[in-house]
Amino acid sequence: MKRVALSTLSLALLAAAGTAHAQNSVTLYGVIDESIQFAHNTGPVGGAAGNKNFWGLAGGNLSGNRWGLKGTEDLGGGMKAIFQLENGFDINNGKLGQGSKMFGRQAYVGVTHDQYGTVTLGRQYDPLVDMVQPLTADNYFGSTFTTPGDVDNNDNSSRTNSAIKYVSPNIQGFQFEGMYALGGVAGATGSGQSWGAAATYGIGSFNIAGGYFRMDNSASAVARTGWSSTATSDSMFGDNQITAGYNTASSVGIASIAAQYVAGPFTFSGRYSNVQMRRDSASLFASNQRFNVAGGFVGYQLNPALLLGLGYTWTHGSGDTSNTYNQVSLGADYNLSKRTDLYAVAAYQHANGTQRNADGTTTTAGAAIGSYSFNSSSSSQEIVSLGIRHKF
Repeated sequence: MKRVALSTLSLALLAAAGTAHAQNSVTLYGVIDESIQFAHNTGPVGGAAGNKNFWGLAGGNLSGNRWGLKGTEDLGGGMKAIFQLENGFDINNGKLGQGSKMFGRQAYVGVTHDQYGTVTLGRQYDPLVDMVQPLTADNYFGSTFTTPGDVDNNDNSSRTNSAIKYVSPNIQGFQFEGMYALGGVAGATGSGQSWGAAATYGIGSFNIAGGYFRMDNSASAVARTGWSSTATSDSMFGDNQITAGYNTASSVGIASIAAQYVAGPFTFSGRYSNVQMRRDSASLFASNQRFNVAGGFVGYQLNPALLLGLGYTWTHGSGDTSNTYNQVSLGADYNLSKRTDLYAVAAYQHANGTQRNADGTTTTAGAAIGSYSFNSSSSSQEIVSLGIRHKF
């Protein structure tokens, strides 16, 4: 009888442990994306413009390299605690990404409820990245299909620190999101703040999304030396010649809209963005700069394993300087399994007009595809990447 009682107790404890495990979970995940890459008409990455050829290994073309932890805890009554920590890294030298941050891609904690929505706090993506970007070509083929210089953050160049975010539940295909990031400057509440909102609606094979995101630079009574904000624009301002001259802007406002329609094996999408880079007395450029971006994408699922893509992006700058960038992109993605795929992506860009340099001078506009920071002193540039991606 004693042995039976002990066995019964052991089974009860195992059952309780199983129930607790089912209510709480932590997941380790990641993406490793690597390619052999060729670029024509480029200078050093992040350096001065040039017109040399580049051959090398380059990671993160379709998806940024990362590993992360995410988890949930059932709090009862339909509510769960959630968290996510996500690290970005350079596969070719092992360095941390996103400005050498340990969890530079994402780091947040919050609560979620099926009926009332989700609130999270920490380093997060803005509402345009969450809701508008998934309907664009960048969602399928990454940086080679995005905006020159990523002037509208279509390629997720910016993350937001100290952000409070609310995401509504899905209400018959409609969902909205709002975010505010506190600047954290004593005596100057609005200095360096960021805020934004977006909404998306889907019915059948059609989806549409739109929103606005604003990021403020730190207030200054003297000339600024660069960008300092809760919105950390690692590639948008850091080393891309198209936008480097505007890193002393007082604020950047981005309005974006995108729509997508799926018809059998075809996916059609179109998008438009308006970017306002505003100046004040501490800025080092002459007048407000505007960028208008329009893009189209056609994807064709040739068979269950192979996706083909064609994209076009038109970017026009005006105000402080006048320039136009026309870019055509091609892509093919072949799934070897659910977690591993091979890809080939390529792009051609032509630039004309003038652009503002980081030192405040102006020069003839040079091509710079996507957010690679392959700065060209030529009016044209081409990039080809052959790669492999594995998800775990």
